[in-house]
Amino acid sequence: MTTIRPRVIIIGAGFGGLYAARTLAKHEIDILLIDRNNFHLFTPLLYQVATCGLDPSEIAYPIRSIFRKNKNVQFLLGEVNAIDREAKQVSINANGKTLNEAYDYLIIAAGSVTNYFNNGALEQNGFGLKTLSDAVRLRNHILKLFERATWTDDPQQKAALTTMVVVGGGPTGLETSGALYELYNNVLKHEFSKEKHMRARVILVEAMDRLLIPYPERLQESALEQLKSLGVEVILGQSVKEAALNHVILSSGDVIRTHTLVWAAGVKGAPFAEMLGVDAQRGGRIAVDEMLLVDGVQDVYAVGDIAYLIAPDGQPYPQVIPVAQQQGTLAAKNILSAIGGESGAKFTYSDRGIMATIGRSRAVAYPYYKVQLTGFLAWITWLFLHLLWLMGFRNRLNVFVNWIWNYLTYDRSVRIILERTQDEQMQRIEDSYIQTPPTE
Repeated sequence: MTTIRPRVIIIGAGFGGLYAARTLAKHEIDILLIDRNNFHLFTPLLYQVATCGLDPSEIAYPIRSIFRKNKNVQFLLGEVNAIDREAKQVSINANGKTLNEAYDYLIIAAGSVTNYFNNGALEQNGFGLKTLSDAVRLRNHILKLFERATWTDDPQQKAALTTMVVVGGGPTGLETSGALYELYNNVLKHEFSKEKHMRARVILVEAMDRLLIPYPERLQESALEQLKSLGVEVILGQSVKEAALNHVILSSGDVIRTHTLVWAAGVKGAPFAEMLGVDAQRGGRIAVDEMLLVDGVQDVYAVGDIAYLIAPDGQPYPQVIPVAQQQGTLAAKNILSAIGGESGAKFTYSDRGIMATIGRSRAVAYPYYKVQLTGFLAWITWLFLHLLWLMGFRNRLNVFVNWIWNYLTYDRSVRIILERTQDEQMQRIEDSYIQTPPTE
């Protein structure tokens, strides 16, 4: 007699989906893991790809390699376009056709996407930093602008080409702005030394009056001081009123001439609430109960950035890696309990702390043991933990070697422009010089 094993479909191979799959893979369960990419991406280091510090392959790891020894795990490269709750079926666009896959249990771990707050101009002219393609696109853009600036005689155009605005005072904003300034100050300044009048300007804009809102006040102040000491200009208490191809206008009316606007001011859950027929919560997230079951939907769990669950402090759990890891593991364990006819466990978060790097030997950290660290010690802590979280020994080794090389030589090893032809963005920049932007 053949026993039909339960089948679990997991949407998303980020940290939540990955930890869920690894937990379930040890049991007599069939698992289908679906993702639009064939790799697991270490998103905290995307900014280093964008600023020439790391190669894209060093922060990505093939999903099939992760589960090559797990015969009960299948991977499908595709994008989910519908979920039928009644039939317990998922519809996927894959390999040029539509596949319909049945499930007994479903885990939605699709993560988050950049939130442009329905601002079309911002989405068209800004650069998000949520995918590997985003990071490579930004890297190509920055390097091409410096090449263009070298052969530009107009001083205002030259300044606009080498001015970079980063919006968002969270960890991604701080890390990106610091890395952009160091890219110029440690590398590009020397490679473009024949151009005496070329200077880079990096501006960080935050709508609140403080950086790193969830952090202790001492670390907020330290982060601001470290950014300024590096050379980054920080504008607090102002938001972006207008984002055009060749300028940014702040809420104060100030105009910044730039062709590079990095948007790190918000994320939202991937659009799965509508597929499930449930109301989206703040930031497009899906409401779940304490066992991570989607409210009102049988046998469907949501974990990580896409899940909306209120923590004991009255706020939703943050969209950070440890939350996704722990929720993915618990959702898998609760499915195992349900299969065995037992009740599941409630989610309790083991806080690992929060941290942000600002630049070389500059960082702030508030680890789980609640000691506030700044400067070099915080930076070392950040480096160690990110190496620990990175997937694959080869990736860890490559990243470690790159970091040592960068530290000793002040160099960035990945400065190649992958796009050989004039792309649409650069053509639009050229065309924008015909029109005069607002006066600063």
